[in-house]
Amino acid sequence: MRCLAARVNYKTLIIICALFTLVTVLLWNKCSSDKAIQVPRHLSSGFRVDALEKKAAASESNNYVNHMAKQSEEAFPQEQQKAPPVVGGFNNNGGGRVLGLKYEEIDCLINDEHTIKGRREGNEVFLPFTWVEKYFDVYGKVVQYDGYDRFEFSHSYSKVYAQRAPYHPDGVFMSFEGYNVEVRDRVKCISGVEGVPLSTQWGPQGYFYPIQIAQYGLKVYETAEDRDKNSKPNDWTVPKGCFMASVADKSRFTNVKQFIAPETSEGVSLQLGNTKDFIISFDLKFLTNGSVSVVLETTEKNQLFTVHYVSNTQLIAFKERDIYYGIGPRTSWSTVTRDLVTDLRKGVGLSNTKAVKPTRIMPKKVVRLIAKGKGFLDNITISTTAHMAAFFAASDWLVRNQDEKGGWPIMVTRKLGEGFKSLEPGWYSAMAQGQAISTLVRAYLLTKDHIFLNSALRATAPYKFLSEQHGVKAVFMNKHDWYEEYPTTPSSFVLNGFMYSLIGLYDLKETAGEKLGKEARSLYERGMESLKAMLPLYDTGSGTIYDLRHFMLGIAPNLARWDYHTTHINQLQLLSTIDESPVFKEFVKRWKSYLKGSRAKHN
Repeated sequence: MRCLAARVNYKTLIIICALFTLVTVLLWNKCSSDKAIQVPRHLSSGFRVDALEKKAAASESNNYVNHMAKQSEEAFPQEQQKAPPVVGGFNNNGGGRVLGLKYEEIDCLINDEHTIKGRREGNEVFLPFTWVEKYFDVYGKVVQYDGYDRFEFSHSYSKVYAQRAPYHPDGVFMSFEGYNVEVRDRVKCISGVEGVPLSTQWGPQGYFYPIQIAQYGLKVYETAEDRDKNSKPNDWTVPKGCFMASVADKSRFTNVKQFIAPETSEGVSLQLGNTKDFIISFDLKFLTNGSVSVVLETTEKNQLFTVHYVSNTQLIAFKERDIYYGIGPRTSWSTVTRDLVTDLRKGVGLSNTKAVKPTRIMPKKVVRLIAKGKGFLDNITISTTAHMAAFFAASDWLVRNQDEKGGWPIMVTRKLGEGFKSLEPGWYSAMAQGQAISTLVRAYLLTKDHIFLNSALRATAPYKFLSEQHGVKAVFMNKHDWYEEYPTTPSSFVLNGFMYSLIGLYDLKETAGEKLGKEARSLYERGMESLKAMLPLYDTGSGTIYDLRHFMLGIAPNLARWDYHTTHINQLQLLSTIDESPVFKEFVKRWKSYLKGSRAKHN
């Protein structure tokens, strides 16, 4: 009996031990599979961070989004601090395969309409980001920080400008100092005759667009001080058959360079050799037809390109490695200031379409200047910037081209959309009027020249007339005055253009004084009343609306892109510094939250 009992106890013990071992193994496997797996540095470049396949990478991305929400809205995600190192278990022999992470492919039925392939890991299902991006209109990319890969997700792509101080008419205009109007692909070139951009936005032939010209001036206003000018008085080369001498010019009270060089000759030349600065400026007076050319060594296999500034009215031409800009007759003293980087790239990228062809060519060295014909030269300089010249080129153009009704007619047909009548050439824009006023006010404050202030005062006239009377005014619901960026029939009520028109009126009323600024003040106050009353009409609960065509035409709303949404916020931020009404701050706060995915509450 003792032996039998011993056998039974022995068998029972074996079974108990086996069961204990099995439970231990099962628990060990479960704990191993539940561990967070992350990407080590040495495999980050060869492992695709994919939310479908790597739950750990998705967790890391979520942590980053939460971190980004705390950062200044002025900074882009790529401008943030370096990502922390990523560590975790990896199978070095498995071709980048994560240990213990199991997933399977699963069909995902979208809205009962079509199927896409997803990934399933336990109860979690992952969809391809290429699908998520398009479906939800969100943004993301894999970026590298000091050798580490990380996925960055963003609900929007545009940033809000930080209002640094209360707005003043003599200060910077919003965030325009960060704009670069001349490099836009819809700018054909900077006119050699007028010194301002020529737009191709609505036609490949090119036309002067007052809004673009005003922005060209406003963007350089804050930094309208030329720096690092280098004069080039010597080292002229005069070949046989040409002539050059220093002569006194009584009108300028100084000596200038007189040159005579036949068009068939090499021309008189001045060695320059600058490798850092590419803004050239010179005073010029032609006695006959002639040209001033600048030879550039470029990044295009060190090839030499020549930019010719010719005494005709040709806009721009490009042949082989020669670029031509007409600068007009120049038979009296005038200053020519040109950005050689822009002139080179616009010439090489010249096309017959609306957009300038992209090119990577850049100047490496300003080799020499060449003059041909008969004339005089003075003050040849190379500088880092020429903001003052650009600002006054825009201001002077606005004075010269204002018509007898106080407006700047836009000489191109504009079709805003289906259901609106086309705007025929000669139409005015309240946005153009407002931004032109803002430019002219600043020119007046810099110079105290009343020609600029008088031009700004005349510019209020189109605000007083309805669109059908060749003005820019519309009236919403027979009550609220609105100044139209596009004076369409029916009215369109574009939000951002209206606010720009109000900023111009504010600049004028603050600068002109009580008596001269009376009309601007009245127009401004009526407009601000309308803005405060109508702002809710532009709020979708998740973004903003560009205009009110959905109300006027009974069609789908025209949602504002994120860059227009942030423009709306930037404008309201500015207005909140000059008007104490809480409505502006409330809308700024709510509209900023939409950039991070917030939505209005539902019922």
